[in-house]
Amino acid sequence: MISKKYAQPLFMILMSFGMSVIMSGVVTGVNTGIADGFYGRWFYSWLFAFPVALIAAFTLAPLMRPLVNKIASKD
Repeated sequence: MISKKYAQPLFMILMSFGMSVIMSGVVTGVNTGIADGFYGRWFYSWLFAFPVALIAAFTLAPLMRPLVNKIASKD
């Protein structure tokens, strides 16, 4: 098992992975169609999307956490 102190970074890595797979697939399909070579184009797009999503997650999380805490109720 992984230590609890790594739970948040691991969550952000896995979430960035999943979101980048889905988003790059959808955008690739919309822009180029689901035809021959789709999976190659999708993978190529994902190679760029994943690092961007990862950097965005680690950059935005500390900025968004206080905002969410203000908006969310204390129930």
